[in-house]
Amino acid sequence: MKRLFLTFCLIATLLTTLTSCERKGGEIGSGNTGPIKVGIYGDLSGQTSSFGQSTKNGATMAIDEINKAGGINGRQVEFIFEDDQGQPAQAATVVTKLVNQDKVHALLGEVASSNSLAAAPVAQAAKVPMITPSSTNPKVTQVGDYIFRVCFTDNFQGAVMAKFAANTLKAKTAAILGDVNSDYSKGMTQYFVEEFGRLGGTVIDRQAYTQTDPDFKGQLTAIRAKKPDVIFVPGYYGQVGVIAKQAKELNIKAPLLGGDGWDAPELFEIGGLALDGNYMANHYSVDDPSPAVKKFVDAYRARYNVVPDAIAALAYDAMQVLADSIRRANTTDPAKLRDAIAATKNFAGVTGSITLNETRDAIKPAVVFELRDRKANY
Repeated sequence: MKRLFLTFCLIATLLTTLTSCERKGGEIGSGNTGPIKVGIYGDLSGQTSSFGQSTKNGATMAIDEINKAGGINGRQVEFIFEDDQGQPAQAATVVTKLVNQDKVHALLGEVASSNSLAAAPVAQAAKVPMITPSSTNPKVTQVGDYIFRVCFTDNFQGAVMAKFAANTLKAKTAAILGDVNSDYSKGMTQYFVEEFGRLGGTVIDRQAYTQTDPDFKGQLTAIRAKKPDVIFVPGYYGQVGVIAKQAKELNIKAPLLGGDGWDAPELFEIGGLALDGNYMANHYSVDDPSPAVKKFVDAYRARYNVVPDAIAALAYDAMQVLADSIRRANTTDPAKLRDAIAATKNFAGVTGSITLNETRDAIKPAVVFELRDRKANY
């Protein structure tokens, strides 16, 4: 499919638990000696466990490569992974442990924006730099100056899919089917609706679900009655696979559109051929002919016997950006490391060149895929 090089120019309730045991910035883990400790958190046992496993795989591969090459300025990297079960409150809890008990120098995580939004205030209060590989809600980095991301944001990918709907698919009307409790879904919806309206399109129906809903036929039947040209589904792969199957069963012809939350091997296991003819935005393509992508994909496949999704690639990039920042800072002092991460410019990542702007967000391109024959086609 067409690659869109559109440039992006554009909770804290658990903090009280830190007051008696808050780690002061620079108190532990500053300096230039000893191992570099990285805390990684994600979902390994909940409804988005594919995200957590891909994060762990990508980051682990990067760390092993870094250590094999001599570490960072002669220091080896150690990591501690915590399962947050895909729950915001648990994300805040495990990050509190990583910061106060494990004394990590930096954090990587999460994927789901709601979980990052819960954990980021803990990192910010403790002055521990946190890089989210793939939380796309704009509010995540707004938590504070110790919070970064290496992915594009929802206002960008929401606008990309609105432009794709209006300009490529020539859609005039759209329906929305989103997760009412998901910050990711709500943010994507907002930006899709704004851009689609700016381009002359009309949203003629909005339906909602929650992550635990097993059936979507009621919402889809209501949407079918309105006959939209496209249906925007800014959800995660587990629900999207079922939605695609049920839309097919209801003989809905309008294509489903979505974002990077669809990206997981399980999407095709759940939705199968019912996903044919639908479209999603994502961060990179395994079919990109660039040497960096080919090297990463081949190494990942050899190691894990699976094709790396974008979550894995972004976790790999996040760890490499962190390593590059520590090299440049020549220290794990929190404030100096924070400043080095913020100064990241033109870093050559697997998912593209990474430059962080003044809001600590990555300026990145997006790729739009057509789903067909149980794969995302570039």
